[in-house]
Amino acid sequence: MAPRIGSLPRPGALRAGVVPEGKAASLPVVVIGAGPVGQTAALLLARWGLPVVVLDRASGRVRAGSRSICQQRDVLDVWEAAGCAAITAEGLTWTTARTYYRDRELFAWSFDPGRSPLPPFVNISQARTEELLDERIAATPLVDVRWGHEAVAFTEDPGGVTVRCADGSEVRGSHAIACTGAHGGAVRDMLGVSFDGETFEERFLICDIRADLPGWERERRFHFDPTWNPGRQVLIHPCPGSTYRIDWQVPPDFDLAAEEASGGLDRRIRMIVGDRPYELVWRTVYRFHARVAGRMRVGRVLLAGDCAHLVAPFGARGLNSGVPDAENAAWKIAFVRHGWAPEELLETYEVERRAAALENLEVTGATMRFLVPRTEEGRARRREILERAARTCPDGREDGRDACDRSDFGEAAWDTDERARHGRDTNGHATHGRDTDGDDMDVRDGDWRGTDTRDGDWRGTDGRDVDRRSTDARDAERRDTDGHDAERRHTDGHDAERRGTDGRPDADEAGKAGEAVAVKAAAAEAVAAEAVAAVDSGRFAEPFWYLDSPLTTRAPGRTFTGRPPRGESPAPVPGVIVPDAPVSVPGRPEVTRLRQLCRDGLLVLLTEGCDRERLTAAARDAVRAPVAVVTVEEIDPAGDVRKALEARPCEAWLVRPDAHIAAVLTAPDPAALAQAARRSLGHPS
Repeated sequence: MAPRIGSLPRPGALRAGVVPEGKAASLPVVVIGAGPVGQTAALLLARWGLPVVVLDRASGRVRAGSRSICQQRDVLDVWEAAGCAAITAEGLTWTTARTYYRDRELFAWSFDPGRSPLPPFVNISQARTEELLDERIAATPLVDVRWGHEAVAFTEDPGGVTVRCADGSEVRGSHAIACTGAHGGAVRDMLGVSFDGETFEERFLICDIRADLPGWERERRFHFDPTWNPGRQVLIHPCPGSTYRIDWQVPPDFDLAAEEASGGLDRRIRMIVGDRPYELVWRTVYRFHARVAGRMRVGRVLLAGDCAHLVAPFGARGLNSGVPDAENAAWKIAFVRHGWAPEELLETYEVERRAAALENLEVTGATMRFLVPRTEEGRARRREILERAARTCPDGREDGRDACDRSDFGEAAWDTDERARHGRDTNGHATHGRDTDGDDMDVRDGDWRGTDTRDGDWRGTDGRDVDRRSTDARDAERRDTDGHDAERRHTDGHDAERRGTDGRPDADEAGKAGEAVAVKAAAAEAVAAEAVAAVDSGRFAEPFWYLDSPLTTRAPGRTFTGRPPRGESPAPVPGVIVPDAPVSVPGRPEVTRLRQLCRDGLLVLLTEGCDRERLTAAARDAVRAPVAVVTVEEIDPAGDVRKALEARPCEAWLVRPDAHIAAVLTAPDPAALAQAARRSLGHPS
């Protein structure tokens, strides 16, 4: 008989005899670097019952600056599993992202919570994130943080790895995870790992300011070529505590000290906040990179986060990819250490996470080619795209006022009558096509789907849907270029089919006229949508899909159709992360989401028609790792899980400890499930 769900195995509740006895069993995992990626790795390793030593060359925590601020839902999910739900609780979720070109608002994105209880993302400073993770680490006895310990050498042997520090001390561990951040060159050099890529000449100025900016608390604003930073970009993010993060693109020779001394920095900020008082909390200048390590695994040492890959910040793919690195490394090291998986499982860290890094490099590279074109041809193309979007998007202002003229804090001084003439509500928000809640988009599972702020039907960010719609519109426009189409105009003006006896158009003709208007409206909408789709201000971070991983069992009838349109989630197929959804688990009131069931080992979800007893026995006999088997019916009273999975009768869903789908088996027999379970942990077939 299968155990009750309430007795699912927990990390740390290890089977007798699984962990090797003696000194080797007590060896810690060494984490090098106490930034958020290293902190996450340490907490997750401890959650699996392993001791951890964290080494950092700094003398202590430096709490300065926003740095990485936008953390997406799947990362929040990992941190919640690590015991740090406070990050989600303290973070701020903005609801609308506005994009401007010079004096026009081009479009806006909006957000909806979707099915998951977690928000799509939160904005919170990296400094505060680190502080909250530090608090959790302080309450975790298995984690030992040692500041002032700079790693200078690695020595590996069949029993483990020894890390030597600059002060002469040594730390012996079974494995090591290098999370040394953007300045991890020394560690890579020690390991003989290349770091190919490029460094961009363009620089960005970041300022964190604290100010009262009514109406901006829940909006992110991206400005292309504003009059107050001509030829470049500005990005404004709201953060908790009335703090705003502002990024300006500045010239390569920008001098921050000179800017402050001349009063230029204050003038720059006042172009945004106007005469309102503000506090300058932090400022810095940075240059961004696009690089990926030649390898992310060298023997018993794994590279994670910025030590392994650096990408441009647009799309928030830095820390949002470093945390999945940490999770992937932690569960695999833990499963090897506990004897649940062979050492070969660690090589799949290299396969999976380097593929994710290359995907991020490709996506952010495309964004940077649009944001910061390096050739005159590229600059001309970007200018043409933005001007076309400005011409076709009606939310741009026609009165010549700049979209961010801050002499009077801009929009806040407009009266309601003028706002109404420009299609805006009393908060200055575009009202075209919005419902009573101000939403102007359709959201699947809480991710953002673009609209052009006029209706909720346009889905295209890749231009595919709009191409289909514009074809009919172009055909309609071609039908009568000279105004003498015989189907629509009779030469004597007395077409009996068009007019009734009273001389007015009959219902059929009125219907045709209405159709013509609708076709023209669709054509205009399609042109606007296509123009908006070409504007690339960043594709938001998303979990990578492990389609080609040796741990994934492919499923006939459930295939990946390629990178989804911007803001949409891929269909649930083997390799992608399992969609989250509310659940109700008997005996475990603390479990409210599907993914909370996924991180205690392997999870098998069964739909109706499966032989639970035989499949449970097969999965647990196949692997030594913890296995939980549940039916969708018993945890899904509202049907949310079934909808999220697009589940069919007689299916077995195998989910990995990092919540990625390992297999979907139709009419599964015990042998097939056993084979998929073994494959998911790196065992030979």
